[in-house]
Amino acid sequence: MSTKAVLITGANGEIGHGLIARLTEQHPAIRIVAIDVHPLSEELKQRCHETIAGDILDRVLIDRLAAFYDFETIYHLAAILSTKAEREPVLGHRVNVDGTLNLLELAARQARATGENVKFLFPSSIAVYGLPDLETKMRAGKLKEADWLVPRTMYGVNKYYCEQLGRYYNWYYRQIDPQPAAGHVDFRSLRFPGLISAVTLPTGGTSDYGPEMMHMAAQGKAYDCFVTENATLPFMAMPDAINALLKLESVPAKQLTQVVYNIGAFSVSAKNFYDVIKTAFPQAQVQFKPDPLRQKIVESWPADVDDSLARKEWGWKPEYDFTRAFNEYLIPAVKKQYRK
Repeated sequence: MSTKAVLITGANGEIGHGLIARLTEQHPAIRIVAIDVHPLSEELKQRCHETIAGDILDRVLIDRLAAFYDFETIYHLAAILSTKAEREPVLGHRVNVDGTLNLLELAARQARATGENVKFLFPSSIAVYGLPDLETKMRAGKLKEADWLVPRTMYGVNKYYCEQLGRYYNWYYRQIDPQPAAGHVDFRSLRFPGLISAVTLPTGGTSDYGPEMMHMAAQGKAYDCFVTENATLPFMAMPDAINALLKLESVPAKQLTQVVYNIGAFSVSAKNFYDVIKTAFPQAQVQFKPDPLRQKIVESWPADVDDSLARKEWGWKPEYDFTRAFNEYLIPAVKKQYRK
């Protein structure tokens, strides 16, 4: 018999670390199968039923997983982030789209075989939005889920397309089959703002200037910020991102009216980051040296998002505002990390 399990792809990333820790703390008997292109740390390995250093584009690997496990939930975190996807768009498309399609097919195959729904949690991004200029961005204010869906980056295009794939697999998969299957893919997606972690270093996101500034200051290293002081985006502390994934996963499907939800916590400028970091690390050496190309990408993303639908339908509410995120989570943890 196949083993019931939870699958986490991209397990070595910023979200993966926190998700594995939280899942195993809340459910000690949970069987986690974790995949990443890089081997996981011993600490993460001890929390998992199986860890695999492998590629989500490897169909042989996907077939092996399907043979040995029945996945009740898939957290598909693996992705090529915005900066790297822009430099290598074909690679970005292959991993972000073809890799996601492989995992959706795995979920659909297992749902049809078992007759039970397979939950598929997919982190999307504010990169799906595409505002034409800074003036429009500031005038638009908080964007709803259906606003300005004309992404200008490969990463944003990939994420938006995968949202549509998820909608298809959730509601319309093989819709002309004469006999509908009993089980289906229960696709649920969050559009994350910029995420800030005290534990892991940023890994190539265009919104990473805030966390990069903080980690470099904690190490006593100079940092050239690649956006202007007034560049503004929505952000979220990593514990809230994990909370959101777990909360959305736990909600009965009948409460949800759609498959994609905005979530937010606080909207701040790069100067806001600098001010709080300079207070915590007085020796911080930060210069604002905007990269015009990356600045244009940031200007195409919203200054904030409207997450009222998530709050209404499944009780989303962040625990960390900007002040609490830094004073109670980020600054103490980062100071402790770099004192070691």
